[in-house]
Amino acid sequence: MPFRFVHTADLHLDSPLRSLALKNSELAELVRGATRTALARIVDLCLAENVDALLVAGDLYDGSQTSMNTALYLASELRRLEAAGIHVFLIRGNHDSQSTMTRELTFPGNVHVFGGRAKPVHAKTLASGREVHVHGVSFANPHAADSLLPLFQPPVADAVNIGMLHTSLAGTPGHDLYGPCSVAELARHGFDYWALGHVHLRQVHSEKPLIVMPGMPQGRDINEAGPKTVTLVTVGDDGSLDHQERSIGQAVFERVAIDLTGVQDWRQMLERSAEMLSALRHGSSADHFILRITLTGSTPLAWKLRRDPDFLVAELSNVAAGLGNCWIEKVDIECRAVDVQASMSGPDPVEELAVLIRSDVLPSHAFRQEAGAMLDELLLQLPRELRESLAVDEEAASRLLEAIAVAGSDDVLAHLHGGDAEANR
Repeated sequence: MPFRFVHTADLHLDSPLRSLALKNSELAELVRGATRTALARIVDLCLAENVDALLVAGDLYDGSQTSMNTALYLASELRRLEAAGIHVFLIRGNHDSQSTMTRELTFPGNVHVFGGRAKPVHAKTLASGREVHVHGVSFANPHAADSLLPLFQPPVADAVNIGMLHTSLAGTPGHDLYGPCSVAELARHGFDYWALGHVHLRQVHSEKPLIVMPGMPQGRDINEAGPKTVTLVTVGDDGSLDHQERSIGQAVFERVAIDLTGVQDWRQMLERSAEMLSALRHGSSADHFILRITLTGSTPLAWKLRRDPDFLVAELSNVAAGLGNCWIEKVDIECRAVDVQASMSGPDPVEELAVLIRSDVLPSHAFRQEAGAMLDELLLQLPRELRESLAVDEEAASRLLEAIAVAGSDDVLAHLHGGDAEANR
């Protein structure tokens, strides 16, 4: 009989809403409970596939915010696996180490939590007589600046060896450096499969040995966009490994750009948006589709879009609602204004002011120096993880400053532009 297991990581169970300023209470509640739904679906998959084990490569919890209620829910799901005779192998990640529940919760008997030394655990003997051993290392602190690889024992001879490691590998944008090591170092260690965690984007780093970063099973905001999955692995009686990606996430975040070039009025804008959103929704199997829309292109409607953003979001939300479980998280406006009447009757003074602001004011040293100081002060008030995602270095901070300045000036100019916002609705 083969050895089959599901590999996941980074559930961040009951993670609080982060950058989502969701005004819709129903959507906020959906996102808040999505990580629990993901855990339940992972357990359902294990039961449906009749696997031997579930491997969780760190960050079941989301740090110090974890409550006893969260831990009890986790234990109840693990007991479902225990009742089916399915083993669970856990390692603690950097977020788990911040949680008091990590130390206080007693897991069911089917759960093995690895400590600070990777002593191999016998998981199964294949029909061929070959054994399968699982190795893993947990870390007690939220930071691990050094590689954890030296803590692993050599592979068990004449066996299939599976290693579990929470690591940033050589470093990944948006993620703290944690247990750094290279794919080549992992390969040289001699294990047959590396079940990794920590980086939220799925990637198969190597086929032989098989090294998989499964990504997170449920995104929590627009920066974790796209379908989320787990990895189903089968170890054949001859020691061969097969892996499949299986969808899990209940709510899928996506970014969509809608080009409004040539659109002359509000109704045309809604029609083009509806066409684009309908195609996306019908092409997705997600239970819930949460979108961040960016409106682009050259259109005389640009000023009107900027003047009444709340009405714009409400209109597009109504379009999305008609598609079934489709939600609008935010609408960004990057349209360029084209005023047909102004081109016929003479220069538009607001258009001239816009050119002056972009050509003289925004690039000026005095403006950038003052605005840069304000941005630096703001960034210091943010959590480190969010600060790193917004401005990881000086170049990124400069780009952020420019984007904020342009967007802010466009909003002010839109209100100066005048005209009846209802004229083309």
